[in-house]
Amino acid sequence: MPERQLTASPRDFLCEHTPSKSRVLALLAHDDGPDSLQAVLTCRDPELAHRAAELLRRTMSRAAGVLPADSVDGLCVQLPDAPASSLRQAVAHVLAGTWPAATGTLITWPEGSAHEDPGQDDDADSEGSGDNDEATESGGPARGEARLRDLPGQVVRIATLREFHVHDRQALLDAAGEQGWEPMPADQLDDDDPHDVVGAVMWLADPPVDVDGADSLTECSQASLLRRDKGHEVASWSAEPVVADFGPGWRAARAGQPPEDALEEELPDFAALFPAEPPHCEDPECEDERCLWQLTPRTADLLYTALSLLADEAYDDAEELGDGRLVPDEHEGSWGVFPRLPKLTFASDLQWRRRFARAADDLADDLERGHWPRPTCTAEELALHLAIDDAGDSADELGDDSDGTGHGTRSTLPVHRDDYDFGACTDMFFQDTDVLMLYSSRFDGIEDPDGDANRQLGVGDLRAQAWFEPFGNVTVRDPHRGFRR
Repeated sequence: MPERQLTASPRDFLCEHTPSKSRVLALLAHDDGPDSLQAVLTCRDPELAHRAAELLRRTMSRAAGVLPADSVDGLCVQLPDAPASSLRQAVAHVLAGTWPAATGTLITWPEGSAHEDPGQDDDADSEGSGDNDEATESGGPARGEARLRDLPGQVVRIATLREFHVHDRQALLDAAGEQGWEPMPADQLDDDDPHDVVGAVMWLADPPVDVDGADSLTECSQASLLRRDKGHEVASWSAEPVVADFGPGWRAARAGQPPEDALEEELPDFAALFPAEPPHCEDPECEDERCLWQLTPRTADLLYTALSLLADEAYDDAEELGDGRLVPDEHEGSWGVFPRLPKLTFASDLQWRRRFARAADDLADDLERGHWPRPTCTAEELALHLAIDDAGDSADELGDDSDGTGHGTRSTLPVHRDDYDFGACTDMFFQDTDVLMLYSSRFDGIEDPDGDANRQLGVGDLRAQAWFEPFGNVTVRDPHRGFRR
């Protein structure tokens, strides 16, 4: 015997994503029970699932109760048959204003008990909704799922830093318990916080209030406008972590500990990472291993510094340039890195420029782990060429420091006859120097893998969009490594 069908009213449509599939869920309101979730459709493409939820939400907001058929058909043709059929059925339910629900999925409230009005918690969302409500009714995405480009007004991001000194743990736990807090299960707590003090502080401090049993030590915020031309995005759509830098503590600076000191302490120990053996003899033709060229601590130190500075400048320049085209006459002298690249890269976008900055970081990380910086793609080759030039200039500025009396940490590094031999670095670190042909007008068009000159010389794809493709004979870097900043 089939189950008796009840009717519910849809309140919202949500998406649930896993690595293997995405689902669209309907949030349903019932007269005699709490709200419930019901699956609408399942597909493998998260973007299609998101668009399906938006379509259903727009359908719900249409006062006339109709939706252009082409908008439904246009999405359905991109979905497999089963989810497309489910979507059409869901649209029909929304237009009808009712939603069938099996009785077995509901919990009925006891007669006479009080329960929340399904529309009651909408009050807070409706207050001050302004342009967001208008955007939803005009066919735009819902407020909580909009991207920066979808929002008509300005978007302000506020990052807040708060720190609490817990001077009376029991008072803190008691105060949190009185407000309904319950500690995490013991098997989920770390050994350094067996009482879940962190959870109690978070419970009491959200929203920010005076916390019984604890004094507020730090409370500061940063606010900024999000701008698409600088590559910004709202947090829920951001492809990179949202990071706030509150800088060094003002008391530490006043106590005479400048940030440079802290950075110098964190420099890699290149003497241990690249131990250089004394030469076997003075014969330049000697083939003893100790007489072969070595990457010395001082060379590694200057090269690491050059790569790190190159990455920092590239990140700064990328943020300033955004997706804009680089114009040499206008921008030369204003940015330190990208005018130095071949002209075919001048029209690259923000993400390309950030990836180039990461290429310099990746090579610096190689040195920090005690490995030679071996480029794995064209971008890394060019970054290493630039860094070697910069390191050579720095070595010239240092002059003769063979007695170890120079300034900074490199004065403590051992001296070796191979120090600052950056010509040897070029010979040893690269498989070839084909990428440098991009600077010569004699080789115009050499970047095109279908061009005659490219095929004859076998230089491969040197177009800007291929600069981050890994070479076929190297270990590929972790594609999920993220960006330093």
